[in-house]
Amino acid sequence: MKRAALSALLCVAAAGCPAPPDSAKTASEPAKTGERQEPVDPKVAEAQMFAKAIYGELPSEAKNANNPQTPAKVALGKTLYYDGRLSKSGEISCNSCHQLDKFGVDAEPTSPGHTGERGTRNSPTVYNAALHEAGQFWDAREPDVEAQAKGPILNPVEMGMASAEEVIATLKGIAGYAELFKQAFPGEADPITYDNVGKAIGAFERTLLTPARFDKFVAGDASALTPEEIAGMQLFHQTGCTQCHTGPALGGNAIKKLGDREAWETKDLGRYEVTKQDADKYMFKVPSLRNVTRTGPYLHDGSISDLGEMVKLMAKHQL
Repeated sequence: MKRAALSALLCVAAAGCPAPPDSAKTASEPAKTGERQEPVDPKVAEAQMFAKAIYGELPSEAKNANNPQTPAKVALGKTLYYDGRLSKSGEISCNSCHQLDKFGVDAEPTSPGHTGERGTRNSPTVYNAALHEAGQFWDAREPDVEAQAKGPILNPVEMGMASAEEVIATLKGIAGYAELFKQAFPGEADPITYDNVGKAIGAFERTLLTPARFDKFVAGDASALTPEEIAGMQLFHQTGCTQCHTGPALGGNAIKKLGDREAWETKDLGRYEVTKQDADKYMFKVPSLRNVTRTGPYLHDGSISDLGEMVKLMAKHQL
C-alpha cells in the first residue's frame, strides 16, 4: 500500500505525467447529456477544494505588465532562445541546457558551458518558470525571466560573451535580426539592445506553460485523476508538502532553507552567495513540481537521481 501511495503521490506531483490507460481516459470523459452522473465522493470534493485553494488554476499565459507579449516579440524570443551564436563558442544556446524537447532540462547534474567546463548548479526546467513569484535561479537573485535570460549569456562558464556590447554587435552582424527586432519593438530608434534581448526571450518563455489532467481536477473535474492519484494527492497534502509547494507551478513561490529540520550537507551556501546575510545560508528557491518525473536529477546540485529517494530525503530533512 505504501509503495502504491508513493507512486500515486509522485504522479500527481508531476502534474504532467503521461495520460492514463484507455479505461481511465474513458472514465474521465464528461457524461453525455441525459446520462446520470455519479455523485462525487465528499472526500474527493474536499481534496478538490483544498487543491484549488492551495494551487489555484494554471493561467493560460504568464503575463508581465512591464513586458507585454506580442506575436512578433515571442517569435524573436524563440529565435534567440535557440541561437548558439549568442555564446562565445557559437554553439551554446538557451536550449542547450534547457531543452524544450526534454521537458526543459538537459537531464544532467550540472551543465557544460561554452568550453565544456561545468557550472556548479543544476539547470532547472524552463517550463512554467515564468510563474515563479520568488524569483529566478536557485538563489532567486533575479526577479523574473526577462532578467534571468540575460545572465547566462554573460556568464564566463555558461555562454561566455564578454559584454552586452559584444552581444549587440554580434546580433547586428547577423542578417535578419534587424527586421525581427524592429517588428518586436516598433517605434524604437535602435531596438537591438541587451534589455530587449531579455524582454524577447522572456516573452517567449512566458508561453511555456504545461496544462495537465491535474489542472482539470483542480478546475472541478473529479474524474480527471484516477482514485490512486487522488489518494496520492491527499497523502501529499496530509504529509505537509504544501508548506513549500504551492501555487499553480506547485513551487517557485518561496525561498526555504535546505535542511530545515535536519542539516543537509552541501558546500553551496545558496542565497547567502548573493546577499551575504547569515540568515540566507542554505536558502534556495523551492522548485516547481510540474513534470517532476521528467526533470531529474534533483536539487540545486543535481545530486539525487531517483525521485522516490528525493521524496524520502525531503520528508527527513524538511518536514
